[in-house]
Amino acid sequence: MRAPLLAVTGVSRTFGEREALRAVDLEVAAGECVALLGPNGSGKSTLLRIACGRDRPTTGEVRFDGEPMTEDEVRVRARVAVVGDALDHYPDLTVRQHLELVSVAHGVPRDRIDALLREQRLTGHAGSLPGALSSGQLQAMMLASALLRPRDLLVLDEPEQRLDPRARGRLADVLRGEGDRGGAVLFATHQPELARVAQRVIALEDGSVVADGTPDEVLAEAGA
Repeated sequence: MRAPLLAVTGVSRTFGEREALRAVDLEVAAGECVALLGPNGSGKSTLLRIACGRDRPTTGEVRFDGEPMTEDEVRVRARVAVVGDALDHYPDLTVRQHLELVSVAHGVPRDRIDALLREQRLTGHAGSLPGALSSGQLQAMMLASALLRPRDLLVLDEPEQRLDPRARGRLADVLRGEGDRGGAVLFATHQPELARVAQRVIALEDGSVVADGTPDEVLAEAGA
């Protein structure tokens, strides 16, 4: 058994009287791809925010590489790449300038930028500002920014949103490629076909884990 890179233990999260997560356990090992599957409101986004240190659980703990997870720590910022549900960007920077900023911040050679622009079908939009992009192109820019930087864990919140079918196919290739390079992936989706890319699927409903197993096991149980 591989030691978990990410370990979520007994995590609950309440917002006022609403319990968004209920005693959730989750582990992700290096090289493993894990999908969180469930409808809107099932707790997927809340769990992802806690798993990458952007929110704190009401009870329970999160450990990254054996140490408590907080986003403020340099080791977490250096090793965890996140594309959340909000597509944060700088409105006055072009697509290329966004990637150049990531390159400088993480000491990545700039020759990777052109390759990622091609992979995400953004070459023709490299000089465009975010406001001129479609929602799918903006999603692709955020994904390219995450893939440019060094990382041991990639966290994605419903990355298939806003993408056309061909772009979703490229996304599936990206998820498979992370495992090939030894990186871990934790992503949320409500689409069974994308969940099949993962090695494990964890199904959430009303903030609780209702299934945990291989894609075939979990999707068969869900009738998907």
